[in-house]
Amino acid sequence: MLSVNHLDIRFGKKHLFKDISIRIHKGNRIGLIGVNGAGKSTLLKIMAGVSSSDDGVVARAKYSSIGYLAQESAEFFTENSLYKEAETAFAPLLVLQSEVEELHEKMDGMDATSTQFQQLLHRQGEIQLQLEGSELYAIEGKIEKVLLGLGFKREDMEKPVASFSGGWQMRLKLAKMLLEAPALMLLDEPTNHLDLESLTWVENFLKTCNGAMVIISHDRTFLDKVTDLTWEITLGRIDTYKGNYTYYLKEKAERRAIEKGAFDNQQAKIKQTQRFVDRFRAKSTKAKQVQSRVKQLEKMDIIELSENEQQVRFTFPPAPPSGRDVLNVENLSKSYGDKHVFAGAELLLNRGDKVAVVGVNGAGKSTFIKILAEQLEYESGTIKLGANVKRSYFGQHQATELSPELTVLQTMALSGEDMTVTQTRSLLGAFLFRGEEVDKKVAVLSGGEKSRLALAKMIAVPANLMLLDEPTNHLDMSSQEVLQEAMSQYDGTIVVVSHNRYFLDSFVNRVLEVKDGKITVYEGSVDDYLEKQKQIKEQQEKEAAQKQLTQANESKVTSETGESRKDRKKLEATKRQERSRRAGRWIKQLAEAEKKIETLELQKDDLETLMADPELYSNQEKWTKTSKAYDDCKRRLDRWYDKWETAQEKIDVIDAELSSVSFNGRMT
Repeated sequence: MLSVNHLDIRFGKKHLFKDISIRIHKGNRIGLIGVNGAGKSTLLKIMAGVSSSDDGVVARAKYSSIGYLAQESAEFFTENSLYKEAETAFAPLLVLQSEVEELHEKMDGMDATSTQFQQLLHRQGEIQLQLEGSELYAIEGKIEKVLLGLGFKREDMEKPVASFSGGWQMRLKLAKMLLEAPALMLLDEPTNHLDLESLTWVENFLKTCNGAMVIISHDRTFLDKVTDLTWEITLGRIDTYKGNYTYYLKEKAERRAIEKGAFDNQQAKIKQTQRFVDRFRAKSTKAKQVQSRVKQLEKMDIIELSENEQQVRFTFPPAPPSGRDVLNVENLSKSYGDKHVFAGAELLLNRGDKVAVVGVNGAGKSTFIKILAEQLEYESGTIKLGANVKRSYFGQHQATELSPELTVLQTMALSGEDMTVTQTRSLLGAFLFRGEEVDKKVAVLSGGEKSRLALAKMIAVPANLMLLDEPTNHLDMSSQEVLQEAMSQYDGTIVVVSHNRYFLDSFVNRVLEVKDGKITVYEGSVDDYLEKQKQIKEQQEKEAAQKQLTQANESKVTSETGESRKDRKKLEATKRQERSRRAGRWIKQLAEAEKKIETLELQKDDLETLMADPELYSNQEKWTKTSKAYDDCKRRLDRWYDKWETAQEKIDVIDAELSSVSFNGRMT
């Protein structure tokens, strides 16, 4: 479909690409990865034809369509509504349809034997052949499916495109790409402007696409679910791995181990050979052997170890001691004019809690965290900080708010903390600002560099309550993983807005959902939350289907004769008796298990609260006793969960069998 042949780009002495050659075949799903500045976006632009290259470097299949979605692009300048703009993805088909309608009008009333009629008929046949299999008449359904999946609402369909923000316009561009369904999609950070719900939808949609795709993304979970081939740009070359991102990590570690082993063996052989040469060089009797070994060294293909890309390496300073209750939010409400963002919000954070804030774009996630950080006013309610709580805040647009005229070092010096120049340089070095780079002005930094600087600035301020809004934007995956590890080890409290599931799941223990003007807290990880949402959706669909079935049955019953209704009632009574006889013991076990589980979960919560108190660890006897009680509670809880599942499965089987009972008065 597309090939890149001997691409070579350098800036001064630095190679961006060193004579790379790659191929994209039909059906390939490629994740393009590499550290910030490695050249990922540049390569995608070259493949898309947006950036020029030497003649013959890029070869594209003649009849294969290519679509390109840039990471950021200009806003739409159109008077179209949202729906009409999305419809332009089908412009070629709509033009053909319009031509068919014109042909029908011209042919109406013409002599069917005339030459002109035959010519028009021939053209009509050509167009029909092109439209065949295009699902032209399903366009409306497709447009609605994609727009709704990406988070737009039905009431948005007739709104002018210009009324949407830049982030929503980027969603529209992604929607048009998905609707166009080119043979090859080149996607540069397609999930940047998506919330968790729409991101999951895009994943599922892309998995069903037949076309090839190359995707740049810093979302590891997204790449794992969508791609099956990985290209890594590293130090000017491209290494290929035949699997998703998780496979790449494992395979890369194995390759490096093999490479290191071969390097060590060769170095040992070189040293051994060199020792022989140095020892016997002066002896004429050994001259032949010495010359032979010298030639061996000259002909040897020297193995060079791959250089390691630089990584951010840091840990958060120890959190200053605070009280057990860190933050208490009661009856919090916020509105913008007539629009209510949320009302009656309640939240209690304890020391060490790590909370992910999720919800669709526009739901109020950033608003909520800004209120907690005292960056935004609110209408009513109270926010109380616990004893000795110190907040730090990283905003979604914090990087863009840095003063462009200051240098990196000057920016850090104004962080307000009493740090020496040496301490400041050490912290900046941990974020890859080393040597002369600290004298760079903020204005010339890349998006990723600005994000790293903003994070470093926040870390310079000791805090025990960190409030972060999309901290991983513009960070490559290696930097994300280091930040993730630092957050896992941080002993303070964290509230973070992010849609990056893999990043969150390693340290989050609670999820706060902002939805439809309400704030709901779920215990567990983001994966636990998503599974819960899936169960809720399935239950709602099941209830809706059951409601439809009940209505249909009631309608049927109404039309039945009195005798039929009598038979039905008799059968229902028989069913109830049979269910009581067969499932009685399991219904009893289910009720008992539910009661025990409720009691044990309360005990477990109490023990976890007790174990979160640092004073417990100073009393070894009390700690041992509490730890033993906690383990025992978990074991008992697991056993009752097993009993509950067994009982529920047995009841489900019996109910399924009874549901197949015929209406002739006999059990089937």
